[in-house]
Amino acid sequence: MLRSRISAPREAPQENTLKHMTTRTRLRPAEERASPLQLAVTTALDDMKAVNVRVLDVRSLTDIVDTMVIASGNSDRHVRSIAERVVEKAKAAGFRPLGTEGERDGEWVLVDLQDVLVHVMLPRVREFYGLERLWDSGEEVLPAVASPAVSGAAARRRRSSR
Repeated sequence: MLRSRISAPREAPQENTLKHMTTRTRLRPAEERASPLQLAVTTALDDMKAVNVRVLDVRSLTDIVDTMVIASGNSDRHVRSIAERVVEKAKAAGFRPLGTEGERDGEWVLVDLQDVLVHVMLPRVREFYGLERLWDSGEEVLPAVASPAVSGAAARRRRSSR
């Protein structure tokens, strides 16, 4: 016995009666807002075991860069190696660095990646110049990749200097 298919008449699409309502979009958490370049940089810093990594969103403070990353190395060789790995990872991700400064001395290496500026320094140089204090009003963004924890003594020094 064959059943005939009876199709129900299609209803006309209803108009949205709530046209006056709009949806507000929220800013995504920092982890989701991280650009591919920022992810490449934080991954390189984590791979090379950079110490005390801070990622600052400085878009509201300057037009020359969106994100500033400040990290420390344990020795001048470690600082140079960290900077080299950042450049390698950025190139692998398809971003060409504009320049690198300070590799010869290795106390403070600056890597300019257009939208992200990476400072890798020895701890004594970092403390002397105090870039965190200079750019302190910038919003701190949590690194996309977990970085090594700050030692208790360093955390106490940071709290007492504020």
